[in-house]
Amino acid sequence: MTTVWSPSAVAAIADRPVVCAAPIAPGAVAPVLPGFDLWDYWPVQELDGRTAVIAGGTLQILLSAPVLPDPEQRHALARLRLMHQTGEGWRDLGNLLPDGFSPGSREWSGSAIVSPEHDRVTLFYTAAGHRGEATVSVDQRLFETSAPLDLSGEVPRFGAWSPPVESVQADGVIYAHEMSGGGGIGTIKAFRDPAWFRDPADGAEYLVFAASLAQSRSDWNGAVGVAKREEGAWTLLPPLITADELNNELERPHVVHHAGLYYCFWSTQRKVFAGGGPSGPTGLYGMVAHSLEGPWQPLNGTGLVFANPSDAPLQAYSWLVLDDLSVISFVDRPGLMQEPTDPSIARRHFGGTPAVPEKLVLDAASATLA
Repeated sequence: MTTVWSPSAVAAIADRPVVCAAPIAPGAVAPVLPGFDLWDYWPVQELDGRTAVIAGGTLQILLSAPVLPDPEQRHALARLRLMHQTGEGWRDLGNLLPDGFSPGSREWSGSAIVSPEHDRVTLFYTAAGHRGEATVSVDQRLFETSAPLDLSGEVPRFGAWSPPVESVQADGVIYAHEMSGGGGIGTIKAFRDPAWFRDPADGAEYLVFAASLAQSRSDWNGAVGVAKREEGAWTLLPPLITADELNNELERPHVVHHAGLYYCFWSTQRKVFAGGGPSGPTGLYGMVAHSLEGPWQPLNGTGLVFANPSDAPLQAYSWLVLDDLSVISFVDRPGLMQEPTDPSIARRHFGGTPAVPEKLVLDAASATLA
């Protein structure tokens, strides 16, 4: 059962108090890996969604790129990077996948799970573009691969990764497979960000992902897509949530099971709401349901969980809610009120490193920050 994120729910944001994330002062968060920009990231998780404790810490997978004059260029060079986070800080373990391994020209967001024995990790990720392409494209495909996890040394290490297998393909019927959109940031279409989820009700496996509706007549046709593993293969299902004619990108959607309820969260930006219609701030959004099939109810009546502060609307992005209701993200452009046209200004303000986590409080269809 697909739920529509309605314009009336988004319009109600303007009439209610907005919960805002803690302010991030420009330059207050030191880079954990100098010389590299780091953004969307996620921990290796147990099969039940808990963050896995591995070698006295957590294995974190981050999008990374060398620091460039224009931080927006990072999307064309993104690689998955592995870091080990402990109480002593972050330790860089280098690129997660070997050079030339991915079917894409870049590696974008996904998720990862570890076996119960902590001896193997499976990675789900987005291959952006195509290996060896002459012109960087925004084609997006979902792939999975796995590797043995070696914990015998000083730091965790992976053995050889299995050949990447395309998990599921956009069908052009439910989910659009033409990605270009308007070509600019915020206009491209989505078939990316696979988040693995096991339903505690019956043990079924799902991939939740950012998608675009194939049958839409609107340029704003974002959706939360889903696929189910059946007899060893992934099968596309109708979307969990759609924002047709309302919003172009419901990014990095993921499901958290908490207190017997299912919470679907996603990130979006003010600039990707349809022009002339209701819009919300850049922030974390979500809905709640009694089962994965829905129907889904917008959290707080609107879908908005929390936003960047009104005087720092670009300070952070790409929020991910973990099993313990902590919320991770990255420092984007604190100190700016609007997106700069001058790359040097963007470079000066771009954080490009993990932000201090927030903490959610959930009570049925109510969500706020601790």
